[in-house]
Amino acid sequence: MEDAETDTGSPLVKPFQGARVLIYSHDTFGLGHLRRSRALANAIVEEQPGTSVIIISGSPVIGNFEFESGVDYIRIPGVTKLPDGDYRSLNLNVDLDEAVGLRQALILQAAKAFQPDVFIVDKEPTGFRGEVVPALEYLQATGCRLVLGIRDVMDEPALLVPEWERKGARTALIRYYHEIWVYGLRDVYQPLKALDLPPEVEGRITYTGYLRRDVPPTPSLTKYPKITKQPFILVTTGGGGDGDDLIDWVISAYEADADLEQPALILFGPFIDRDKRRSFVERVAKQPKLDVMSFDNKIEWLMKKADSIVAMGGYNTFCEALSFDKPTLIVPRTRPRLEQYIRAVEAERLGLVRMLSDYKEPCTPERMAAALRSLSLQRRPSEVVIPGLLDGLDRVQERLKVLTGFRNRFAPAYHQAAE
Repeated sequence: MEDAETDTGSPLVKPFQGARVLIYSHDTFGLGHLRRSRALANAIVEEQPGTSVIIISGSPVIGNFEFESGVDYIRIPGVTKLPDGDYRSLNLNVDLDEAVGLRQALILQAAKAFQPDVFIVDKEPTGFRGEVVPALEYLQATGCRLVLGIRDVMDEPALLVPEWERKGARTALIRYYHEIWVYGLRDVYQPLKALDLPPEVEGRITYTGYLRRDVPPTPSLTKYPKITKQPFILVTTGGGGDGDDLIDWVISAYEADADLEQPALILFGPFIDRDKRRSFVERVAKQPKLDVMSFDNKIEWLMKKADSIVAMGGYNTFCEALSFDKPTLIVPRTRPRLEQYIRAVEAERLGLVRMLSDYKEPCTPERMAAALRSLSLQRRPSEVVIPGLLDGLDRVQERLKVLTGFRNRFAPAYHQAAE
């Protein structure tokens, strides 16, 4: 009889298979959180065959995206952010508290039914209005490893600190989470520095680097406009729910400057206001060097095809611009948060992108036209050497291999008392 051993000859050691990872995708607005969670999930199952990943999301468009074998999702009732900053139920005819209660119950039930080895919570330590806390309490007692994953920039410290105190986020961070993954680099920005975390919590932070993106294995089925058969500028606003100013600014530049040579393709995004979309389409129809598309769930192919990129500067678009090595003009949103502005300032400081902002100067068509012209002379991100810049998915895979081993080797997770 053969010895019980692996192919490497190590006795009684079997490769770890069948890990289960649950991801909570914070998703009250736009596409950013969903697309980041999808990138993580796909990378996890590619690296560890046999692993199962479930994404919990309230995004109304999650079904439009493709996932690798081993990844699935649970769609919980959606909520949406109103122009005044408040929230409401997206589709159900119930008040917000009832919608949150339903979401909370479904999240907890998913945790109990799936029994994950690792639970990755995106952005909000307590979830939307505390909806993740019951699941954290339950999973902590089972020995599940709890991870908070956050983007490189959250918000300016003056707003982040009181917001996290009000939500109980800092306390939850201390009490529940074994690891904190920052999807960026310490030398670029330290998003939690202002929170004055205890040293033992600081020790749980891993700066992974940015999350590299690749083109999907199959091309998009979307038919691209003729404008894409020549060098073109891709203008994208992500989900599109807050990209009206950028789109207006770009169209105005072409309306004011007939000598702008390079054509531009504007990608609206699925959440753009219908009336504004109609107005933009009418204006674009009068400009021979402009064209539009509504939405492409495989935008990576367009990114690769484009000559350069103009974008608002959300986390995912920034990662894609770096990954596809495109000269990029960031036009950051400055309301209601400065997250995109802070990221753009730091990225421009490092020479990775250029920034054009209305934060301190008015957004005139002439400024935009000059910036669009400069794109052809701008250097590519790869010309700036920053160690570990796009190593995010590799570091996540490394940490996950460590964490999935805890389930069978250790007692249930420790209960760290909050300060």
